[in-house]
Amino acid sequence: MTDSESTIAPPTPEMESEYQDHEQQQQPNPTKKPTNNTLAFSIWPPTQRTRDAVVSRLVETLSKQSILSKRYGTLPSDEASSAARLIEEEAFSAAAASASAEDDGIEILQVYSREISRRMLDTVKTRASSAAASSVDDAGAAPQTPSLEAASATAASEDNSPTVTES
Repeated sequence: MTDSESTIAPPTPEMESEYQDHEQQQQPNPTKKPTNNTLAFSIWPPTQRTRDAVVSRLVETLSKQSILSKRYGTLPSDEASSAARLIEEEAFSAAAASASAEDDGIEILQVYSREISRRMLDTVKTRASSAAASSVDDAGAAPQTPSLEAASATAASEDNSPTVTES
């Protein structure tokens, strides 16, 4: 026999047994539960870190210049912080209460998001109207509210339609 030629010996019973054991270990057992190497991903409920990030973003939106503040004004930082916590807690409770067994996490998360948006708008609208009412009481006259000023400015800036002139 030359070096290029080789013969393969038939497997011994021990080798066959080792091969079968190895093959059984490689194939998943359908009755066996997944081990800890699997990664479970859950979208609802959000982690505390995510909820804190939502509150932080709400504080920023309520207390800094934004589209919302142009129309309704900004809240002082401490008031924005307490309002943001309340908004998030109420939205979380409402979303959790609306959850059912057949809902997936995405549907519940959408409810949570809508509740946050609705409650944030309610908060700034209520604050703007109470601020306007208190300024009316203080001044004795009815000044134009910030929301009306912003609305008229927005309407003027949004009227970008081309004008047609006849010659």
